[in-house]
Amino acid sequence: MWVACHTAGMAGDIRKQFSNRIRELRAKQGLTQQELAEAADLDYKSIQRLEAKTPRIYPKLDTIEKLAKAFKIPPSKLLDF
Repeated sequence: MWVACHTAGMAGDIRKQFSNRIRELRAKQGLTQQELAEAADLDYKSIQRLEAKTPRIYPKLDTIEKLAKAFKIPPSKLLDF
C-alpha cells in the first residue's frame, strides 16, 4: 500500500517538474504557448495542459520528441530537472 501511494506522489512530482521545465524552456526562447505548439506540431491545448500548475497528463514519447525538436535540444534535456 505504501509503495503505491509513494509512487503516485512521485509521479505527480515528475509531472510538475516536467511542466516547469517546459515553461522554463519556452520562456528562455521567448515563445508563446501558441508558437511552441506550432513549432512542435501540437495542439495549443496540449501545451496548456503540459504547463498546468497541476498537470494531470503524461506526455507520450512522440510528444517529448516533438517538443525537443521544437526547442532544438536532445529529448533527454527535457528531463534535466
